Amino acid sequence: MVDSVAEHTDEELHPPLELGVEAPETELDSAWLGRHLLGKWEEQRLAGRRKAADPRYQRIDGLSMDEHRARVTEQVKLLADDGAALAAFPARLGGRDDHGGNIAGFEELALADPSLQIKAGVQFGLFGAAILHLGTERHHDELLPPMMSLQTPGAFAMTETGHGSDVASTGTTATYDPATEEFVIHTPFRAAWKDYLGNAAVDGRAAVVFAQLITGGERQGVHAFYVPIRDAEGNFLPGVGGEDDGLKGGLGGVDNGRLHFDQVRIPRTQLLNRYGDVAPDGTYSSPIASPGRRFFTMLGTLVQGRVSIDGAAVVVSKAALAIAIRYGAERRQFHASSTEEEEVILDYRSHQRRLFTRLADTYARSYVHDRLLDDLDEVFSGTDDTPERREDLETLAAGVKAVSSWQALDILQECREACGGAGFLQANRLTQLRADLDVYATFEGDNTVLLQLVGKRLLSDYAKQFKGANAAALAQFAAKELAGRAASLVGFHQLSQDVGDLWRASSASVALRRRAVQTELLTDRVSSIVGDIAMRLRSVGRDDPAAAAKAFNNVQNELLDAARAWVELKTYEAFADAVAQMPDATRTVMKDLRDLYALWLIEKNLAWYLANGRLSGARAKVVSSTIERLLVKIRPHALGLVDAFGYGDEHLRAEIATGAEARRQQEAAAHRE
Repeated sequence: MVDSVAEHTDEELHPPLELGVEAPETELDSAWLGRHLLGKWEEQRLAGRRKAADPRYQRIDGLSMDEHRARVTEQVKLLADDGAALAAFPARLGGRDDHGGNIAGFEELALADPSLQIKAGVQFGLFGAAILHLGTERHHDELLPPMMSLQTPGAFAMTETGHGSDVASTGTTATYDPATEEFVIHTPFRAAWKDYLGNAAVDGRAAVVFAQLITGGERQGVHAFYVPIRDAEGNFLPGVGGEDDGLKGGLGGVDNGRLHFDQVRIPRTQLLNRYGDVAPDGTYSSPIASPGRRFFTMLGTLVQGRVSIDGAAVVVSKAALAIAIRYGAERRQFHASSTEEEEVILDYRSHQRRLFTRLADTYARSYVHDRLLDDLDEVFSGTDDTPERREDLETLAAGVKAVSSWQALDILQECREACGGAGFLQANRLTQLRADLDVYATFEGDNTVLLQLVGKRLLSDYAKQFKGANAAALAQFAAKELAGRAASLVGFHQLSQDVGDLWRASSASVALRRRAVQTELLTDRVSSIVGDIAMRLRSVGRDDPAAAAKAFNNVQNELLDAARAWVELKTYEAFADAVAQMPDATRTVMKDLRDLYALWLIEKNLAWYLANGRLSGARAKVVSSTIERLLVKIRPHALGLVDAFGYGDEHLRAEIATGAEARRQQEAAAHRE
C-alpha cells in the first residue's frame, strides 16, 4: 500500500487556529430540536422537569446526613401523594400501565436531586416493581396499594456483602417447612447479609428478599420473597437485624443499610410466585423448566432499573454540558488575537474538543436511550413481548447502562475542569453531581460485569450462524477469516468500495463523513474482535470446565472491548437514524455533530484500526484533522445545541450558567475604558 503524510497539505492535517465565531452556514432550529429530544413521552418528561424546578423537590446544600435523608423521605411522600411515581402500575390500582412514560418522567428528577431519584427508584422501581413483575394478582391486590401510597416503604434485598453481581451465588436461604406451610428466611454467615440497600437503614418496613429456595432438601435456585422487617414504630421485627451503611461518597439522602435474618418465618404465600411456586406439601413447580432460564427471566423483569440509570445519566450529562458551554461562551482569558480584548475560552480549539466531542456523545446517548425506552415499553406493555425481544432488551439495557454511566462521570469531570475554579464550587453543582453519580457505575449491575454479559451474547449470536453448517461451509469460512487476518497484517485489508475511498488522499476526509463508511468502520471493529475471540476459543472442549474458564479468562479484556464497541455502534446507529429524519437546516448542523461522534469513536480506537490494517498512519491523521474542522463548524451552534436540552436556570441552578460571568466581563471592560 502506497500512502504518506505528504499527500496532505499542512492545512488539511493542522487547520489554523480560528478564534471568534464565524457566521453559521445554516441555522439550527433549537425549538424544533428541543421538541424532538423530548421524544414519544413529551408530556411526562415536561411534568418531571416541572417537579425538578419546584424548590420543594430540590436539594439543599449543607444539610447533615440525617437532615438530608429526612428531606428526601418527605419528597418521596409528595411524589406518592400526587401519583407522579405510580404511572407504571396497574390502572385498576390507581396507576396508568405506562411503563415508558413513567421512566421518562422519573429520570428528570435527577435535576432536582439524584438522591430523590434513587430513593424513589428504590421504592417504586425496585421494591414495587419486584412485587408487580415477580408476584401474581393476589400479591398485586394485597401488597401494591400500601407500597404505592408509601404506607409500606420497602427495600430491594438482592445484593449481599459477599455476592454483589453474582446473584446466583446468593447465600441467604428460604427453606420450606411443610408442617407449618412457612418459609424460613436465614442468613447463615456474615457475607450473606443483604447490603447497600436503599430504605434499609431507617425507613423500610418490608423488603423483597432474594434467597435460595430449598424444599424437600433440594435447591430450586434464587427466588424473591416478601418479608416484613419493621413494625409501625420502626423497630426491627423478631429475627430481623441490620446496620446503617453510614456516610457515603454521594447520594447522602438515601438511607442505605444492611439486613440479616435469623430463622425468620413467613407464610408460603409470600413467595412471589409468578415464575416458581411451592405447593402446601412442598412440591415445587414452575412454568419455566430450565433453572438457568428461569433465573434469568426473573432478573430480566427488573431491567427497568438499568434503563432509568441510563436515562438519568443522560439527563445529568445534558445539564453539565449546558453549564460548561454557557460559561465557556462568556468566560474570557488571554490575549491570543487582540491586545484590546481577551478571548472567549470556548473559541479555543482545545476547549471545543473537550466539550463538543462530549456534546455529540450526549446527543447520541439521548437517542439510543429513546430507542431503549421504546423497546422496554413494547415488552412490558405486552405489545411485543417474546423471549427473543426480552433478551434483546436485556442485552441493550446492560450495555447502554454501563457505557452511559461511565460517560456521565467523564463528562462531569471534564465540565468541572473546563469551568476552572468556578466548577469546583459546590454552588455550581458539578462536583456534587459527580459524587452522586459515581455509584451509577456499580449499582444495577457493575459496569464491567454488564459488559461481560453483552460480550457473551455477542459470542452466542456469532456461534448461532454456524448452527447446522456442514464441514465444507465451516472450512470455507475459516479460510476466508484467516485470509482476512493475513491481509490485515500487511495493511491491504479493505472493507468495501466506500471504505476503500479512504485509501485516496484526495477523498479521505469526505469519505470519513459518509454514514456508510462510519457504520462499516464501527461494525467491522465489533465483528472482527468477536470473530477473533471465537477463533481463539474454538478448540476449547466443553467437557473440561477448568480449561474453558481459563481460556475465557484469557480473552476477557477483548470481550469487554467488543461489548463496548457494540454499544457504541448501536448508539451511533440510533443517532444517525434520528438525524436522517430531521428537517434540512437542522439536519445539516446535526450531521456535523453525528460525524464528530463517529470520528471521535474511531479516533479513540485508532490503535486498533492501525494494528489491524483498517486505516493507515496518514489516514489516521485525516481522522483527527477532520475532527478539528468539525469543531469549527459546530462552534456557532454550541449555545443553541445546549438550549435545545430545555433546561432553564431553575433546573441547572448554577450561577455560572446564568449570565453572571458576562456581567463580570462587561464590568471589567468598562473599568478598562
